[in-house]
Amino acid sequence: MNELNLTMPLVGKKMPDIAFDALANDEIKKLKVSDFAGKWLLLVFYPGDFTFICPTELRELAAMYPAFQKINVEVVGVSTDSVFVHKAWHDSSKAIKEVNFPLAADPAGILSRCLGVYLENDGVALRGTFVIDPDGIIKSAEVNDNSIGRSGAEMMRKVQAAQYVMTHPGEVCPMNWKPGESTLKPGLDLVGKI
Repeated sequence: MNELNLTMPLVGKKMPDIAFDALANDEIKKLKVSDFAGKWLLLVFYPGDFTFICPTELRELAAMYPAFQKINVEVVGVSTDSVFVHKAWHDSSKAIKEVNFPLAADPAGILSRCLGVYLENDGVALRGTFVIDPDGIIKSAEVNDNSIGRSGAEMMRKVQAAQYVMTHPGEVCPMNWKPGESTLKPGLDLVGKI
């Protein structure tokens, strides 16, 4: 079964190796989650092509994509549209022409249901953002109402924080932490002093 137990938190769980079609570099490719093993994966769900907030988010991520790649992160946009709708959107939208990371097609809602973002009555996904580490473990899961756009800078910050704590056991990143800033080492000496 590909679905995770949604009664339990997703963070800390292994992402199932789900296969999907994607529009990537103007080609239809068959991909699966394990194709990204050894890299960080940022799955960005959005409700649909030819909509309003979605191109603003995807354009920002496209501009940031080289910076994500520099820190070993692959970005994949996911909607319940088909790869053919992705292609039509890519060819007709100025903003989406700039997208050079894969746009995954999830018309059966398999990925969306697996991560708990599928809206059964609407047949679309909520704005879900998932950070998955190189071993396939979900490190961050955030779901927004479809009327609330996300920040690419915050997605980057979450990935960087997850990368930092993975390589610095015993340290944690406080609110608004950015690379180069101080972290915390939890212990009794900090209790009541923050």
